[in-house]
Amino acid sequence: MFYRPEEGHGLPHNPFNAIVTPRPIGWISTRGADGQDNLAPYSFFNAVAYVPPQVMFASTSAKPDRGDTKDSVANIRETGVFCVNIVSEALRDAMNQTSGAWGREVDEFTDAGLDKATCETIACSRVAASPASLECKLTQIVQLPGEANFVVFGEVIGVHMRDDCMVEGRFDVTRFNPLTRLGYQDYSVIRETFSLKRPGE
Repeated sequence: MFYRPEEGHGLPHNPFNAIVTPRPIGWISTRGADGQDNLAPYSFFNAVAYVPPQVMFASTSAKPDRGDTKDSVANIRETGVFCVNIVSEALRDAMNQTSGAWGREVDEFTDAGLDKATCETIACSRVAASPASLECKLTQIVQLPGEANFVVFGEVIGVHMRDDCMVEGRFDVTRFNPLTRLGYQDYSVIRETFSLKRPGE
């Protein structure tokens, strides 16, 4: 099969995000200038640089109470900071609860029954139970072609790792089983890993 996206695929559901899988989930916590906390998951998310460490996430829709975007991007525009919380298998239901298109007045931490922890370097809450959290300062927001498509880039200025996820000096993902996003309404969990050496190593 071949199709041109501009002409449509003719399938019952869009296959695009089922092709680009698995994708890590950036559970983005922000705080607005009014002090209101927000928490929302984004599967267009990844690390993009080592030195300094940098991450990105993309928001691709808008809410009526936020104009051209959603709460996360709107809050980051106001404050210039955000936190990325890693989603473990144990947190999947809470993550899903925070994915709703709630009003800007809703605190998703409270709505999903999640305990908050205080960030060290930025004025923002983080998910206390998350296996790792990355405190970030905004570097740039890039508007992509298409309506409401924004990519947020941030420099990681603080890193939290749960002690029980550390094994012999390494952050061990099999201790918490990261949740990953597939296509449609599908997810997967990482339960095992293997190593490969590059040529010449």
